[in-house]
Amino acid sequence: MAMGLTPVVEKLQVAPKNGNQPFLLELPRRETIRIYPNSIQELNRDFFFIARKRDQKYLFILPTQDDSGTLSKFDSEKMEAYPPLKCCPLNHHNATALRELFGFTRPVLIGLQNSIGLGDRLGIANPAHLRAAAKSNLKPVLAQQSIRELQRTQRKPEEVMDAATWAVFQEGYKDGFGADADHLKTTDDIDLMVRAGFTMFTFDPGEYVVNEADGLPITAVEERIKALPWELLADKPVSFIERYYNQTLQVTEDLKLLPIREQVLRGLLKYGGVIAHAVRLHRYFKNQYPNHPAEFELSVDETDSVTSPFEHYLVANELKRLGVNLVSLAPRFVGDFEKGIDYKGDLEEFRAEYLKHVKIAERLGPYKISIHSGSDKFSVYQVIGSLKKGFVHVKTAGTSYLEALRTVAEKSPDLFREILDFARGLYESEKRTYRVSAKLTNVPSSRECSHEQLCALFNQEDARQVLHVTFGKVLTTRTEGGGLLFKDRIMNVLNDNEEAHYQNLEQHFRRHLQPFN
Repeated sequence: MAMGLTPVVEKLQVAPKNGNQPFLLELPRRETIRIYPNSIQELNRDFFFIARKRDQKYLFILPTQDDSGTLSKFDSEKMEAYPPLKCCPLNHHNATALRELFGFTRPVLIGLQNSIGLGDRLGIANPAHLRAAAKSNLKPVLAQQSIRELQRTQRKPEEVMDAATWAVFQEGYKDGFGADADHLKTTDDIDLMVRAGFTMFTFDPGEYVVNEADGLPITAVEERIKALPWELLADKPVSFIERYYNQTLQVTEDLKLLPIREQVLRGLLKYGGVIAHAVRLHRYFKNQYPNHPAEFELSVDETDSVTSPFEHYLVANELKRLGVNLVSLAPRFVGDFEKGIDYKGDLEEFRAEYLKHVKIAERLGPYKISIHSGSDKFSVYQVIGSLKKGFVHVKTAGTSYLEALRTVAEKSPDLFREILDFARGLYESEKRTYRVSAKLTNVPSSRECSHEQLCALFNQEDARQVLHVTFGKVLTTRTEGGGLLFKDRIMNVLNDNEEAHYQNLEQHFRRHLQPFN
C-alpha cells in the first residue's frame, strides 16, 4: 500500500451509514470533501466513491497500489492537498468507464417484474427515486425519457443514461434498473437510443391510430381498410376478418370475446396501421441490432379513442402472429389520464376494464399492462394494487419536475414567483400537445400569493398542470445575453438544498408505490 494511504482507507472502510447522508473527510491543507457513504466501492484494492468538493460532485478514486492501471480509464486530476486521491468530473467519458468496471451501473432487462418508470428531466432526481423504490416491490426504470422530452429539455440520450449511472453509484444500488427509450416513432429514434445503451424500447405508433373509425359509416370503414399496408400485415382483408368475425375468443374461463363483424372492421381500421408500423420498427431493430439486449413496449395511450378489450386482443394477437413479443402494452383506458393530477373517471368502470386488459395480457403474453401519464394517479394505483392480478408498469416523469419546483418554492420563493408568472404566460401555447384541462383563471399570479400560498399551489390541480406542461421553455429559454433564464438558478437551489429536494421526492413517490406493496 502506497505511503500515507492507511488512515484514509480506514476511514472509508468504517464510513458511517446514515441514509447516505454525506460525511466529512478532512484532508491536509485544510481541504475537505463530503463523501456519500453508500457510494464507497472497492475494486482490485482501489477505492471509488462520490463526494462533494466545494458544492460540486465528483467521482474520487484512491488507488492503493502504485502500479494500478485503473486511473488510465478516467479523466482525472490530482488533489493538491492529497496527491494519491484522484478527482474525476461526472462527465460522459467517466460514466462510460464506470459502467465498464461496475456491472450494477449498467441497465438490465426488467422482464415481467412489476416496475415503475422514473423520468428525470433535470438529471438529479434519481437518487431520491432509488431511495423510494428500495422500499417497494416495483423495479425502477431510471433512464426514461421520450424523444419529445429530449427535444424540449435539449438533452441528449447519453446525458439521461449517465445521470442514472451516477445516481446508482451514489446510492450503492445493486438490484438492477431499467432504461426506457420512450415514445419512439421512427428508425432514427431507435438508432439514437441504441447508441446511448437503452434496453427498453417503447414504440409509439399513435399517429397511425384512426380515431374516427369508431364513428365512420361502415361503408367508409370497409373502403378505407383496402388501403392498409397489407404487405406488412402479411395477410388479406378477407382472411384477417375471418380470423375474428363469428369466432369465440376464449380469454379465460370467465372472459370470452364475441366480436361482431362491425367491431372487427372498425378495430382493423383503427389499429391496422399501428400494427404495421410496430412491425416495421421491430423488424428494423432486429435486423440492425440483433445482439443488443432489448425488450419492447407498445403504446397507444395518447389517442382520443378508448382501446376496447377486443381491440387490445386484436392488436396483441396480430403482433404475436407477426413475431413481435411485447414486455408491456399501454392501452388508452376509459376515463381521463391527464398530466400531473389524479384520474378523472368512474373507478368501478376502470376496475372492470382493467381486469379484462390484464386477462388478455396473460392469455396472449404474458406481458405487463403499462400505465402512461402515470404521475399522481393515486386512485388508480389503489384499484390496481387491490386486484393483485397480472403484471404492471407505471410511467412517471413530470411529477418529479414538479417536486423540484416545490423545493424551489420552499427555499427560493422569489425565483419561483418568476417561474410561475412565466409559466402562466406560456400555458395556452404549450398545452396543445398534452392532455390537460387546467384553466388559467384558476391559477393566481405570483403577486397574489403569500409564501404559504405559493407552496400550496402544488396541491392545486390547475397550477400543477400549468407548471407541468411548460417545463421545456422554463428549462431552455435564454436571456438576451445568452445565459439560461431559469435552469441554472433552479439547479443551484436544488444543489444547495439537496436533502430537502430528496425528501420531497421520496415522500411523493412513496405515495405512488405504497398501493403496490
